[in-house]
Amino acid sequence: MLRQGILDDQMVEVNVPIGERASNNEFPMSGDPSNPTFVAMSDLYQKLSGSGSSKKQPTERKKLFVPDARKVIEQIELDKLLENIDIKKLAIEAVEQSGIVFIDEIDKICTPREGSSYRTADASAEGVQRDLLPLIEGTTIKTNYGNVSTDYILFVASGAFHAVKPSDLLPELQGRLPIRVHLKGLTEDDLYRILTEPVANLVRQQIEMIGTEGVTLKFEDDAIREIARMAALLNKEVENIGARRLHTVVERIMEELSFQASDEDSGSVLTVDKELVEKRLADVKKKTDHSRYIL
Repeated sequence: MLRQGILDDQMVEVNVPIGERASNNEFPMSGDPSNPTFVAMSDLYQKLSGSGSSKKQPTERKKLFVPDARKVIEQIELDKLLENIDIKKLAIEAVEQSGIVFIDEIDKICTPREGSSYRTADASAEGVQRDLLPLIEGTTIKTNYGNVSTDYILFVASGAFHAVKPSDLLPELQGRLPIRVHLKGLTEDDLYRILTEPVANLVRQQIEMIGTEGVTLKFEDDAIREIARMAALLNKEVENIGARRLHTVVERIMEELSFQASDEDSGSVLTVDKELVEKRLADVKKKTDHSRYIL
């Protein structure tokens, strides 16, 4: 009867923990409560902060319908099971044995050698490298959940290194990052995949934005190919800024269409074809980066 839902309209009395589920909408961390990942992390944070407590949590007796009472009882029993597991210890072990730390933009703290005209914005760039050195070499860090050893944590660093070279890093730091991989620039095919394969790609973003005006926007495949080709060409001839170039190219194409959509009737269809892309980017082809010729 319980599984069939016959008793769903019945009320029962259960002991509900005070302050546990009543503040279900309060999150210890800042973020979007509608994001499933954030909700999962918040629940884990609550378990980590409360699982070690030996005090019995106060409860109050409430009358609830059977479906609501089942949820409360399931949560209470789940908390009892988690109390028997040292989550903090397991988390620290997982970090120490399988942790990966990604350090991005490491070239921004790289000090160039003497004779170079490039200077970093921060005068203490070399000091930052020396602060990172013990972490990468292996040390013990004190955290809110216990001491964490970085001896077996994998550190991965990346940077553009336009004005400096990896060899400009501290020799000690270079020795702790022995494997060096040089990535190739994005090709036309790579940019085309970026425009089509991700769920929230730039093309879909433009379609959804124009759709708020009640207008349907369509991109032909030839147009997307031309966008990728122009982005790759500009990266090659002007400055290689990677996939960021797609934003500037797409915005240039959509500049007039964005204003035109508000004047269209609801249900209208706007099509972006190869001819439109070539027309909007015609002046861009003529312009070149003359800064390289200025003394």
